[in-house]
Amino acid sequence: MKKIFPALCAMLLPLVAAAQITLTGKVTDQNTGKPLPGATIILQGQQARPSTSTSADGFYRFSNLASGSYAMKVSYIGYLLSSRTIQLSADQNINIALASANFTADEVTVSATRASAKSPTAFTNLKKADIEKNNLGQDLPYLLNQTPSVVTTSDAGAGVGYTGIRIRGSDGTRINVTVNGIPLNDAESQGSFFINLPDFASSVNNIQIQRGVGTSTNGASAFGASLNIQTNTRRDSAYAEINSSAGSYGTVKNTIQLGSGLLNDHFTLDARLSRIASDGYIDRASSNLLSYYLSGAWYGKNATLRANVFAGKERTYQAWNGIPDYIIGDEKYAASVGVTDVRRYNELGLISGTDYNKSYFYKDQTDNYQQNHYQLLYDQQFNSKLSFSGALHYTKGGGYYEEYKKDQDVTKYGLKPAIVNGAPVNTTNLVRRLWLDNDFYGLTYSLKYRPQDKLNLILGGAYNEYKGAHFGNIIYADQSTGIIPNYEYYRDDAKKTDFNTFARGEWNVGNFLLYADMQYRHINYSFLGFDRNLNNVQQDVKLDFFNPKAGVTYNISDRSNVYASIAVGNHEPNRNDYTNSTPQSRPKAENLKDIEAGYRTAGKNYNVGINGFYMIYKNQLILTGALNDVGAAIRSNVDNSYRAGMELDGKVVIVPQLTWAANATFSTNKVKDYQRFLENYDTGAFVEQSYKKADLSFSPSVIAGSEISYSPVKNGSIALLSKYVSRQYLDNTSNVNVGLTTDPAVANNKYATNRYLDGYFVNDVRLNYNFAMKGIKNVGITLLVNNIFSTKYISNGATYTAISGGYVYNYNYLYPQAPINFLAALNLRF
Repeated sequence: MKKIFPALCAMLLPLVAAAQITLTGKVTDQNTGKPLPGATIILQGQQARPSTSTSADGFYRFSNLASGSYAMKVSYIGYLLSSRTIQLSADQNINIALASANFTADEVTVSATRASAKSPTAFTNLKKADIEKNNLGQDLPYLLNQTPSVVTTSDAGAGVGYTGIRIRGSDGTRINVTVNGIPLNDAESQGSFFINLPDFASSVNNIQIQRGVGTSTNGASAFGASLNIQTNTRRDSAYAEINSSAGSYGTVKNTIQLGSGLLNDHFTLDARLSRIASDGYIDRASSNLLSYYLSGAWYGKNATLRANVFAGKERTYQAWNGIPDYIIGDEKYAASVGVTDVRRYNELGLISGTDYNKSYFYKDQTDNYQQNHYQLLYDQQFNSKLSFSGALHYTKGGGYYEEYKKDQDVTKYGLKPAIVNGAPVNTTNLVRRLWLDNDFYGLTYSLKYRPQDKLNLILGGAYNEYKGAHFGNIIYADQSTGIIPNYEYYRDDAKKTDFNTFARGEWNVGNFLLYADMQYRHINYSFLGFDRNLNNVQQDVKLDFFNPKAGVTYNISDRSNVYASIAVGNHEPNRNDYTNSTPQSRPKAENLKDIEAGYRTAGKNYNVGINGFYMIYKNQLILTGALNDVGAAIRSNVDNSYRAGMELDGKVVIVPQLTWAANATFSTNKVKDYQRFLENYDTGAFVEQSYKKADLSFSPSVIAGSEISYSPVKNGSIALLSKYVSRQYLDNTSNVNVGLTTDPAVANNKYATNRYLDGYFVNDVRLNYNFAMKGIKNVGITLLVNNIFSTKYISNGATYTAISGGYVYNYNYLYPQAPINFLAALNLRF
């Protein structure tokens, strides 16, 4: 790689002396003359297809074009496609006026839950081209890494396998995710596991990321952010595409995509098949991932019907416990027990606990899961003022994770102790499988009414049902405990219904846009949990939430506006909060009041946004270290906590060949009057510590991203991608121990004495070149070199603190990320 990388740089960097042409213009509504922000323009010539989108005032710009003939296509939601042939020999300005479409567009499906161009909320839109340029095999969260306030992490250390995303410090359980308006979050845990849909990004057309509460949506409440994903939309021309990637740690990705184009002016068919495999940076963190996507659509004059079927299957070696701090922070000790690479060691599935030098690992310490999605989407345009969108959906998921467990108390599994030499043996080593078999189905709907250009009304909502069977099997035990094959030692069936309806309106009055949004949500959850007498019985919980939102935008000009909004969000506790508690200790639902204000401006060569936020939490659920009346570690409600900060993002074309996009978030994230509880191993009691104000965990005060892209030759570019994340605390104490000290014996291990992750600054380089050849419309070559300076950093972790011998001890498990590594890709389009 040391030889290939300089060679590619040398190939792409020389400047060419040939004359370059600039094409500019504006896209407007044919009837009103109003600019159309976000319209897509594609130029197809003899080489690759450059594309761009219009700015907030409808302007577009292409630079560095060669003279010649181009097919120019301009598209926008709800408008007819404009196609023309243009001849370029010098700089030109071409304006395009689009006519309203007499058929419904796929984009109508997701518009009900999205912010519009001038909505008073903070959002970022990613087009297909933005997603494709980094889609070389890493999970979907990594493709969002350069958007504001985002922090990503990987269990395996290199972005393949289990990954996580936080936005403004909110984790995946607080980020609402929808696909074509249909909820993706797990109904019980509330997280979104993108590993279940490997290479899904290859079938995504666009994504809107809303930060804060945002607009009303379907599924779990957006309690920190939302991801609104739309899959592939109509493509009028037939196509075939092959994408292959290979890189460090045995990573391989193979994708084939096919499309029929528009058949008989009414039908389209699209298909994708993908495979991803990787060994992972962390030892025994391999992934073997398969997926497919099928879509068929019928387009009528006033209606569209689309059926999507997509699925993913994953087998992943477990790395989700991280690496112990006593291994990472003490290389001498690690060497004494046979660990040669402290940053990669994975102890899950360790068979022998007495002699590390002779230990070995259980080969099937794996996670195995398959998820199948079925969607039927329908759009109907009744007239120029009224339209309807509806969807039916069904998701089937099933699988298990298998694990080796040492020295297990047999009575906890409903077994009798084995008798060996006449004496009972109360513990055994065993292998168990924890299963999940679930069904999720329902419908979503929205009715859009636009009685006049200045008024837009939406009535929407959804009804969903979830059924989940949780059960565990023992498939092996060291001691003869009399178990039958696949002995089932527990079962927990759950059911959850989720209904919501919302009404939203936008009214343009002079230079003002007035925004109002109201949502009602009802939840009914049935689960197996403890009653007041500590009996494990089926129980029901009913919750009702009202989530109002209001805001105003003032248009300073066609190019700039200021806005302000206030929104309320409510969020239910998750599965563990319910099943591991009684009605007396059960936590309350969380409440959030989100105040946002900002300024946006755009021109021909730039766009800039500034957004301030103040998120006030009531009863936020966080870990305190306490045990409830069931004896389980619980998340407890804290009365007062908040996030306050400012987000800046922008993009500027410095010269036609050089573009810089950057974002930064500066925030303070605090919990007030916080109590944590530490177990004293010597006495068995819990010691309470009080904090008047401390930092919220996993909430860095500074997050910044930068992408500098330079195009030295036609269809070639080199980009430097940078990411900075400041210190993150692993708990809510700001690393302060009240009245306690650390054992001097571990003082030399900073990981064992501290409960925070150091800040990090990581740089990647992306090289890309496209060209055409006979029989192939486009040949794309991409090289992505991650962490070019081999920065040693840790992006995630967990901690448990206890007292022993009068000293406080931290037990940290950490997730080191890979040093310099690469992915190289070849794209062929036919």
